[in-house]
Amino acid sequence: MARYYLYSLKIVKIIVYIWILFIFFSIFHFNEITTTSEGDLVIIAFFDGVRNIFTYAFFGLIYLIAIAFIQLTSFIFAINPDFMFNFLNQFMRNLLSLWFTFPSGTTPLLTEIPDLIMTEFSIFTADLYLFSFQILIILSTIYFIRSFLQNNTKNDMLAVGSLILMIVIPLIVFGFRDMLDLFHVSDPYLDSIPNPLDPLFSQIPIEDFFQFLASPVILLAIISYIYLELAFQINYTDTVTKPSFQRRDRLETQLQILESESHFVVANVDKIKEEAKKRKEELEIEGKESVNKFLMKLEERFSYVKEMIEKKKLEEEEKKLITAASKTRRLGSYVESLFREDPEARDTITARSATPKSQTLALSTLINFTSRLLVLILLSFVIIHPLWFFENVFNLPPAIIESVAMYSPEVVIVLLIPSG
Repeated sequence: MARYYLYSLKIVKIIVYIWILFIFFSIFHFNEITTTSEGDLVIIAFFDGVRNIFTYAFFGLIYLIAIAFIQLTSFIFAINPDFMFNFLNQFMRNLLSLWFTFPSGTTPLLTEIPDLIMTEFSIFTADLYLFSFQILIILSTIYFIRSFLQNNTKNDMLAVGSLILMIVIPLIVFGFRDMLDLFHVSDPYLDSIPNPLDPLFSQIPIEDFFQFLASPVILLAIISYIYLELAFQINYTDTVTKPSFQRRDRLETQLQILESESHFVVANVDKIKEEAKKRKEELEIEGKESVNKFLMKLEERFSYVKEMIEKKKLEEEEKKLITAASKTRRLGSYVESLFREDPEARDTITARSATPKSQTLALSTLINFTSRLLVLILLSFVIIHPLWFFENVFNLPPAIIESVAMYSPEVVIVLLIPSG
């Protein structure tokens, strides 16, 4: 039953992950990161940007190597450098450029290549910003599938962490832009990239506790915590129950072998005796012939001794096999009678009763999970909205309550720590 409990937790975890995706895509506009501002697919624009940067860089490198070679040969052989540079320009623009595909369609001059690389790199970073979200959603899906196949909480943390990182990246980027605005500094690049986050991120209701819980942002955090709780509970359940099930399967296999062998042990004993009897008769016949040979020929005396030793070994092996078969038969009869007299004997022998009950695991999970979740929600609300607690719980004076520093999460957490 404990394994069924484990499978039910996995099914619940799948439902919770789908719930996370549903809430996530309600506050994260995925259509903002699938295409560029020109309407091209981000994945195509990303690899085009990589190709363009390497095209300009490689073409410029060849150009520089050729110029260095011309200068060296002109110095050594006293060749007119103007003629060589003119030849190089014609060669690069009319012949070598056919091997390259430039975004503008025209072969650039050497002096234009650095500016073109910087322009392409600026476009590439914007595409990389958008493409990173697509990579993260793919990683989240892959690690979620791995977490279902393997009971490793690392996969679950990476699955949820990839989604959280998709929220953290825009918050960092546009938080940095807002910080620059405080110093009256603007960056056209930061102003041009899209923000996939919904405005709800800046509109979390903190005055009402139930509206606070119903907010998609807070709900996403709570559901993500529930998902990780389920993941750790699945890992714990598997760790606790797996040794018991392995031991039970091993003992049940041994009991099945014992039962099957005990049924055929009588036939095996008779077969062993019959084969031993035939072998003895063969050895007796061979022994008589060997005695005659022993009396007749001196060189064949060792053959007779060898046959006597083999006969002795056969008798010893017969005794061992019969003894082992007899013990197996007695043990099988004892186990069979024990199972008839005590219906719970099989569970006791196979250690099935030592496996944790699913009811116990479920009750423990429910109590621990509920208590931790309630504490998490209350602490989150206190840290985000500390005014009521400052006035009614801590009884702080108005001068301290109205201080801006008192509303920082660090100060609230310090106040919540019990004093010695």
